[in-house]
Amino acid sequence: MQEFKSFSKRLDSLPPNQFDDFALELFEFQAHTNAIYKSYLAARSIDSSKVRRVEDIPFLPIRFFKDQKVVSGNKQDFEFAYASSGTTGAVTSRHFLWSPSWYVSHAQKLFEKEYGPLRNFHVLGLLPGYLERPDSSLVAMTQHFITQTKSPYSGFYLYNQKELARTLENIPEDGRKVLLLGVTFALLDFAESMTHRRLPSELIVMETGGMKGRRREMIREEVHDRLMDFFQVNAIHSEYGMTELLSQAYSKGGGKYTIPYSMRVLLRDMNDPFSAASKLQGGINVIDLANFHSCAFVETQDLGKLDQNGFLEVLGRFDHAELRGCNLLVQ
Repeated sequence: MQEFKSFSKRLDSLPPNQFDDFALELFEFQAHTNAIYKSYLAARSIDSSKVRRVEDIPFLPIRFFKDQKVVSGNKQDFEFAYASSGTTGAVTSRHFLWSPSWYVSHAQKLFEKEYGPLRNFHVLGLLPGYLERPDSSLVAMTQHFITQTKSPYSGFYLYNQKELARTLENIPEDGRKVLLLGVTFALLDFAESMTHRRLPSELIVMETGGMKGRRREMIREEVHDRLMDFFQVNAIHSEYGMTELLSQAYSKGGGKYTIPYSMRVLLRDMNDPFSAASKLQGGINVIDLANFHSCAFVETQDLGKLDQNGFLEVLGRFDHAELRGCNLLVQ
């Protein structure tokens, strides 16, 4: 685990101009120490010593996390794993971790880089379904955020919508912002069930995706319009994350995500997963340097596009892709 501690310290203070060097070093490390990734490279007849550019690094299809222990090093050293929620009866992904405490501290760093110190927030987590699972990375992250606020008003809510409404009404205007972090279907259920409400003036509503068959699929614009109308806010914020990645991207409105310093998104051709997209739209491949203990190069089943300013917009999922608990809304 000493190698992982070294990687974590370097990542915590990584200058932007060293991303490529770090990614190539991780690739060489994982090409030799990650048995699953090593076998995948061999199956594609790829010689890791000949990969000299980040753009040439192969991405591991995300489905390998469903039935394989994707780790770098001795598999016996990894016992704890986060699991994706999936749908009832579906095979879920598992991401084995070297340090759950490092994961939540890294998540805090990424959040605070975008929004400022958590001590300046009250955090309300509306995560029904996820709270019933002890192995949810989203719950672990939110629990850490709640703890870091040191606010008596911060907390989780399961299906108790009236209690959440009372909390929102009673939170004092004390200079802190209120972050309501919820899965999409729960935020919609809450908005449709409450008629009379008093809302904090400094309210941020953030959806994490997730319909999970609970409601009909809706395009992002329709969901955000409904939520903006109910919560009386000018924008709905979003979090883009998944069990297989330890970094998160955030959108402050319009579904445009800022890519954090520890991630890079490369788009692949929708018909040829081994080729780069010819336009600024395609399948989303993610380099997540925080995955230094597992595989940092993940081929997701999401579709996206990058605008001229480097913001990511997630368009939906590939046809026939399995439903995921944190999936974003399908167009």
